[in-house]
Amino acid sequence: MTQQLEIEFKNMLTQVEFTHLCTCFKITDQDFHTQTNHYFDTQNFDLKKLQSGLRIREVQNRFECTLKEPATGIGLIETTDILSKSHVQSILDGHSVFHANEVSKRLQSLKIDPNDLRILGTLLTERAEIEYEGGLLVFDHSHYADTDDYELEYEVSNEKAGKAIFESFLTQYSIPRRPADKKVARFMSAVNKK
Repeated sequence: MTQQLEIEFKNMLTQVEFTHLCTCFKITDQDFHTQTNHYFDTQNFDLKKLQSGLRIREVQNRFECTLKEPATGIGLIETTDILSKSHVQSILDGHSVFHANEVSKRLQSLKIDPNDLRILGTLLTERAEIEYEGGLLVFDHSHYADTDDYELEYEVSNEKAGKAIFESFLTQYSIPRRPADKKVARFMSAVNKK
């Protein structure tokens, strides 16, 4: 189990802006890896009401169960457990509930029974990451519910410095500021429109 503070800045991009940035930073198709995110909540969307999210992420045969909760001040607190492939498949097939020790403890502290969780759906992301000005610049192309979107994230350890660097980056590349909801929120919005 790991628990960490996540501080990131996000901006939605057009496909043209995304392609241009990839060209500027010499990011090729080979630099991208695929992430599959399976999102969960209760029937009554209790996690959403708490501004929290729960996912199982598959990346290169690694399976992580992560609960994201608002942190005091800035960012999110992420609690993550590693799961086995067979357990994840059993959860996705509806034959098993979460047996993620630390995530389950956090869920119980939020008064959410892991047995009440259900899968909301799956979002696929092609991701490339590069080091940039002391942080991590992340290029995401996501596919879900007949939707494609493009997003830029900047993950940092210092909120004030990171914000200044990110805003300068957007200005330098003539990218308008476009708010980016969490992926799970964008996913749910697209699903609800269908």
